[in-house]
Amino acid sequence: MSRAKWVVASLTVVLLSTGIAALQRTEGARPAAVTTDDALPSRALGLSGHRRLVRELEQPDAHAPRRGARSPRTAAGPLRTVTGPLRSARPLRLRIPSLGVDLPLTGDREEVSWDTGGPAPGAAGTAVVTGEGLRLGELRRGRTIEIPRADSRTAVFTVVRVSPGEVSGHEGPVDRAQLRLVGGETAVLARLTGQRRTR
Repeated sequence: MSRAKWVVASLTVVLLSTGIAALQRTEGARPAAVTTDDALPSRALGLSGHRRLVRELEQPDAHAPRRGARSPRTAAGPLRTVTGPLRSARPLRLRIPSLGVDLPLTGDREEVSWDTGGPAPGAAGTAVVTGEGLRLGELRRGRTIEIPRADSRTAVFTVVRVSPGEVSGHEGPVDRAQLRLVGGETAVLARLTGQRRTR
């Protein structure tokens, strides 16, 4: 290599090293709060698009429906704790948020039905609801079951027991409101723990 080429190569290396060091000092001195995707070092290295992509992947899509989000038609008020049974009212739907279940509830032998010979869900006693294909075996203690009712209130039950084996009939008289949910070979016992006003 000729002396002239060697000098040019050395100067190029020195200039590049000085420029990169200056850029790093500039970025390091900038407060974190004002660092943006358009910072010169990121742009020079072609990283601004990469950072933007990572940021978008980490943030939830604002337009994607949230799991368990309610539509305006079925929106409900805040949950309130109850200390006793509710007045009797006709149940309208069965909702099990953790299983994604939201089905109409009738007194007929349809997909999900309420035993009209017993108390209404939320009233004193043990209401019995039966259904098929509800995957009740996946329920766990502490999960909730919601029964929107004709009195514009939603009775909220908390699961206290999940048992194998089909159970029929009603339990003995109780002062509290309970729900016996039976599906296939699984029976769930839940107690009324709250209510919310259905809008």
